[in-house]
Amino acid sequence: MLNSVSVLSDAKSRLSLCSFFIMASFILGVCFIGSAWLARNSFVVSSMVDIELNDEKEISQLNKCKENCKPVGSESLPKGIVSPTSNLEMRPLWGPISENYEQKGSTNLLAIVIGIKQKESVNKIVSKFLANGFVVMAFHYDGVVDEWKDFGWHNKVIHVSAPSQTKMWFAKRFLHPDIVSEYDYIFLWDEDLGVENFDPRRYLSIVRQEGLEISQPALDPRKSKVHHRITARVRGSKFHRRYYDSRGGGKCVNNNTGPPCAGWVEMMAPVYSKAAWRCAWYMIQNDLIHGWGLDMQLGYCAQGDRTSKVGVVDAEYIVHMALPTLVGPSDAKPSKSNNPSSQTSEASGLNKLDTRFEIRKRSYNEMNVFKNRWNTAVAEDECWVDPFQQPADQIMH
Repeated sequence: MLNSVSVLSDAKSRLSLCSFFIMASFILGVCFIGSAWLARNSFVVSSMVDIELNDEKEISQLNKCKENCKPVGSESLPKGIVSPTSNLEMRPLWGPISENYEQKGSTNLLAIVIGIKQKESVNKIVSKFLANGFVVMAFHYDGVVDEWKDFGWHNKVIHVSAPSQTKMWFAKRFLHPDIVSEYDYIFLWDEDLGVENFDPRRYLSIVRQEGLEISQPALDPRKSKVHHRITARVRGSKFHRRYYDSRGGGKCVNNNTGPPCAGWVEMMAPVYSKAAWRCAWYMIQNDLIHGWGLDMQLGYCAQGDRTSKVGVVDAEYIVHMALPTLVGPSDAKPSKSNNPSSQTSEASGLNKLDTRFEIRKRSYNEMNVFKNRWNTAVAEDECWVDPFQQPADQIMH
């Protein structure tokens, strides 16, 4: 009896122990599988977070690069190697690079068209500007360069030569805004100017003080050929921005704010800020080399109100000699003579007269072409709004 009870008890114990091991194994299996699942999903979640973080960094970098605009054509280059501007400063052929890297020259430029016949007046102009720290660029319209070597400044000036070309032809091709962007002011002058009463530094001091983006020195009315009264010097004045016709018979009455009564300079001696020149350069037509008609629209490049940003400086004034250039003198008059040599001179004089007439004729034709192009551009550009719209009775034709 006792033996049977003992055997039964042992059997129950073994069954309980077996059940325990099975349950334990099951629990361990569940824990193992669960741990593996959790580990796997934790890795996936971590990977997803890393991917999202990387995506955000890439997007941020992409946005940063999009904002980092480069000049057209330089997109394939690293930003630090791109040199977007230049200047007209001449560099030595040897010596330490570090000494020559930074620009040491002027921040202002005189670009002047010259011919050998005006040697004396050109010498005075160039000498004065160089003495005041300007960079000077000479445009030779007669093809003569070597004969200027008599002057000590010859090697300090940049010379560009193209026979029978005009100031506007040179300016359009050699004064691109990106090339002259390091210069605060660009003087684009003719050669037949007297500068005895003109100081470039004092002139620019007034220009900066008064906020003039486009300007010119006044003309001495006693010695100059004055085409528009606004350019004549007003004695006792520092500068003026407009001209009033006190006689009342002209267009420049009190209510007229358009050129050539206000917001206007003549093209023989204009001075541009770098911003104004960038605009004016775009307006110069590549094929219209005389530039007639440009003066009436220059006010659109004044970087604001032309009645306040364009002016004539009276305190520093010049003389406009109005000498004929590009060809011989326009006042050559052939004399009657039976002498063959005299007849040759007569033919030469007539030829010069004819050439001057043809140049003037071409200039007028270019002015009409420019006017037509301007009117066409205004009509076709639906987005452009004229900031200086004037009543019809004030428009100068």
